Amino acid sequence: MTKQTIIVFCAHSDDQIFGVGGTLAKYAKEGYGIHTHIFSFGELSHPWLKSHISGRIRLQESIDADNVVGGKSVQFFGVREGKFYEDGKRYNVKAKIAKIIMEKKPDKIFTHSDDDPHPDHKAVNDMILQVYDKGKHKCDVYTFNIWNFVSTKNRDAPKLVVDISQTFKKKIKALRQFRSQWMSLISLMPSVYIKAIIHGIKNKVKFAEVFRKIR
Repeated sequence: MTKQTIIVFCAHSDDQIFGVGGTLAKYAKEGYGIHTHIFSFGELSHPWLKSHISGRIRLQESIDADNVVGGKSVQFFGVREGKFYEDGKRYNVKAKIAKIIMEKKPDKIFTHSDDDPHPDHKAVNDMILQVYDKGKHKCDVYTFNIWNFVSTKNRDAPKLVVDISQTFKKKIKALRQFRSQWMSLISLMPSVYIKAIIHGIKNKVKFAEVFRKIR
């Protein structure tokens, strides 16, 4: 068993599974310590519920999904959707990110791609890289896409290809823990299969996840 650590920084409570779920399950099986830090509870996905109720639902779903892939912890920053920069300053999120990186000293960081069309995803990428570039701890930083199939930026950046043939079922099981997000699951689930199959064919395995190394 290794003592290596992986940190995932993502915008919403299902992004880590959509983007890195199979890889997290694979690395957890190999002994890595997986820690997920999520910016928003995603309160806008349940406008008919009070924010603290929807937040509690999203938190429990995230913990359940984390247990499926074998993660060690899930924590939320609690910023509002669409208000990442504003709330990031209010809650001193950058300082919290810097502290997390220095305390955990990860071997790998996974976060959103800067060419993902979702503004919250772009904001996470921006803040993580700002903190990382100013920090002393250095490690590999990889990005993943949620809403687009092909990365248009950083095409020349090195790629990390992870064979998730043995953990793809865990990824799907983890995604199904997000029962309150059934609309997102319906819209994104086909792309989960398509991307895993296409990346697998290109790399001569059954299923694969591919990431861009930007640091």
